[in-house]
Amino acid sequence: MNNDTQLGLLPALGWNSWNTFTWDINEQLIREIADLFVSEGYLNAGYEYIVIDDCWSLKARDEQGNLVADPEKFPSGMKALADYIHSKGLKFGMYSCVGTHTCAGYPGSFEHEFQDAKKFAEWGVDYLKYDYCFKPRHISGELLYKRMSLALKNCGREILFSACNWGEDNVYHWIRESGAHMYRSTGDIRDNWISIKELAISQLDKECYTGSFCHNDMDMLIVGMYGGSNNDYIGKIGGCSDLEYKTHFSIWSMMGSPLMIGSDIRKATPATKRILLNKDILAINQDLEARGAYRIKPEPQWFHDDEVFMLVKVLTNGDVTIGFFNLSDNQREISLQFWDIGLPYASNFSLSLYDCWEHKELGIFKERFSPTVPAHDCVVIRARLV
Repeated sequence: MNNDTQLGLLPALGWNSWNTFTWDINEQLIREIADLFVSEGYLNAGYEYIVIDDCWSLKARDEQGNLVADPEKFPSGMKALADYIHSKGLKFGMYSCVGTHTCAGYPGSFEHEFQDAKKFAEWGVDYLKYDYCFKPRHISGELLYKRMSLALKNCGREILFSACNWGEDNVYHWIRESGAHMYRSTGDIRDNWISIKELAISQLDKECYTGSFCHNDMDMLIVGMYGGSNNDYIGKIGGCSDLEYKTHFSIWSMMGSPLMIGSDIRKATPATKRILLNKDILAINQDLEARGAYRIKPEPQWFHDDEVFMLVKVLTNGDVTIGFFNLSDNQREISLQFWDIGLPYASNFSLSLYDCWEHKELGIFKERFSPTVPAHDCVVIRARLV
């Protein structure tokens, strides 16, 4: 779906340079990623943003106070790079920060918001990730996000505003009013199973804080990284299994998070592509009404923590998506009683179930469905009333 006339209607889909490459970025890398977005089917699947994260500029502004792209990393300049990305039918994203400096120590946009927004527009930027490092202590972060939002909305170009304050300062209570199209609700993701589990559980009671034009961003994807980051914090060794990446992608998709690929797609395995290009799962994330998923806890006598749960997402056409998630270290049978999603036995309706990972019809079920889910795995079902 093309959202050009309704910026931020649905969660953004794209790629971001940070998780794998951090400071080691250049225009050749970005062009290669753009090329692969087209040739490997990412664009056809709906991914459209190519976003350069931190470390793209010089360490100082020029005499006029403008940000300057590092000429060694980006010798052709940002306008030429944006033009190349646009020529592929893609959109171009960049990064800045509310503070005096970015998280990596480059110039931030504090007190330069309107100047920088104008420069981004001149370069052809379509997406701005706006981080939260080095904010002056006695200035409200809420105010600074509202300041950049106002600047972007008056820069002469439509730029999607991706606020990134890590869930600080009760962001849920004021971010929609600020004008941001998406907002980070968590700390930084790391390429390991513990990080996936912690971030997912932290958002299970936040389903009311996402929706069209202001999407809850649970951080970028680590699918397919396999410990391939050049950053010790994100993870250089091991990473996750394909099964764990599948569960990660399923939770992020069902909960309505923007899906920004963080791996080196030049090295994508068949398993990685099977996850990232799963059109049944992407369709759930991109459902027109962009509703959050609500949680159903299994029977309390069997499960006493948050590691086993079901998510239910109501879809525009009357279907519902049901995700059975087992984040525990043991195989579990997870039972959904249909009355818990509003379908009583006395209604004389049943559910026709379709498995979104196996891509097959499972048949018609009445009253309950109880899949057995391996440790760290999930089952994602699309259910139609019959």
